[in-house]
Amino acid sequence: MTEFLIDSHCHLDMPAFDEDRQQVLHQARKAGVIGFVVPATTAASWQPVLSLASQPENPDIYPALGLHPYFCDSDSLQHLSALRTQLISSKPVAVGEIGLDFYIKDSNQQMQLQLFEQQLRLAAELELPVILHTRKAHDQVLKLLKRIPVIGGISHAFNGSQQQAREYIKLGFCLGFGGMLTYPRSKKLRKLAAEIPLQHIVLETDAPDMSGQAHQYQRNSPAYLPEILHAIADIRQETAAEIAATTTANVRRVLSLTDKMPPTPNLLGE
Repeated sequence: MTEFLIDSHCHLDMPAFDEDRQQVLHQARKAGVIGFVVPATTAASWQPVLSLASQPENPDIYPALGLHPYFCDSDSLQHLSALRTQLISSKPVAVGEIGLDFYIKDSNQQMQLQLFEQQLRLAAELELPVILHTRKAHDQVLKLLKRIPVIGGISHAFNGSQQQAREYIKLGFCLGFGGMLTYPRSKKLRKLAAEIPLQHIVLETDAPDMSGQAHQYQRNSPAYLPEILHAIADIRQETAAEIAATTTANVRRVLSLTDKMPPTPNLLGE
């Protein structure tokens, strides 16, 4: 039986897919992926993401718009007004991918903080969830989220502590798990995936990056999402059908996709 899944984080707009994007989508749909959340990372990527989602053959692509901390520079703050306008006119499913990345050497942390804070304020004003990118900065992100409450969202590629996971959950967030779960050496991550309540977990590929063990050093694809599903099913000692049904429902709930996509096909085969 095919389990039906939503890839809660993939970058199908990126050049890595330019030569075979529709074939990649076809293979993913064939594998049971019924939805693709595609977060933009720069102002220049907003229109390509929106264009991809607006194509008649892609009714299952759901765009998010934001300014990623990795690409934060002196121009980023100047794009905030345009982002607000675009969010209002385009009605994406979330503000994202936004956050803090203090792993980057010589990054301007103050500018990142300012950019993130302003995007949280936009999300709060427009009542949109957020998709978070966080590296070496979970405490700082949580502090800002408590000061500027939003309606929840997803902490993408979650790699924090159990305590931090509980804090995100209290704030209405789901936690994203991807290809790193498929590596036995990812012991801390696998322990987190085993212990976090399933009602707060979503699955993602982060394609074209973050490939799982079976595709190490290759381009990642949403078609590989079932491999993550089966890894987490093995880790949690739960059925793939139950995890697929719950994680798909979680994405629908946290990003308010229920009214934006058709009913999920008979997830538990009943």
